[in-house]
Amino acid sequence: MAALRASGAGSRLAQERARLRRRAGGRGRPFDAVIANAGVMRTPFGHTAEGFETQFGTNHLGHFVLVNRIAALIAPGGRLVNVASSGHRYSDVDLDDPNFERMPYDPMMAYGRSKTANILFAVEFDRRHKARGVRATALHPGGIKTELGRHMAADELDSVVAQINAQLAAAGEPLFQWKTIPQGAATSVWAAFVAPAEDVGGRYCENCQVSKITDGLISPVSPGVRPYALDPAHARLLWDKSEAMVGERF
Repeated sequence: MAALRASGAGSRLAQERARLRRRAGGRGRPFDAVIANAGVMRTPFGHTAEGFETQFGTNHLGHFVLVNRIAALIAPGGRLVNVASSGHRYSDVDLDDPNFERMPYDPMMAYGRSKTANILFAVEFDRRHKARGVRATALHPGGIKTELGRHMAADELDSVVAQINAQLAAAGEPLFQWKTIPQGAATSVWAAFVAPAEDVGGRYCENCQVSKITDGLISPVSPGVRPYALDPAHARLLWDKSEAMVGERF
């Protein structure tokens, strides 16, 4: 992203698109779906090479730049799927202090901000591209044991799961169970290729269905999306802020 701040960004963008066309098959074949899945969680305080707070820079701004650079290569009828998280419920984005320059750093709050940003990005991308038949959605894949949790100690993760299960048991609800990797990928595949575009465009999904908006108290593993994560005005403001941060307009 540092290159975005230098001169000649338009020429480099054309070169990047040409390179991606070659990688897509050598014939300029467009993408049917883009699934933005890479991410980090609960990292110690730090910054990307471009100076962004690690989780916001990696989980949101990296996808924001990449996806917008290749947006023209997504075929009509294609989709963008942003892999977010129920962790968005830990925090809304802070457009005034995205890099924790004013307030003390909290790794889970930072993660929540970045995951909310994933959802808001999908909302605004969907608004901008649906007229040409390209839709965007965001989702929570579920709890899966992958390297995403590498910044948490094993006993810390076990303690969190124990607390969640105690709350669920008290409420008479089924206990939390980890998903397998195929189960965790299911909602991404469903949102990209199976669900009706009009149902998922600009929405948030989990467990292969569109989630309901909720303001109420819910456990960390119960379904539901916070209203701030789907607010269209909020999504436009995040888009503008993201462009300003990376130094390029899309």
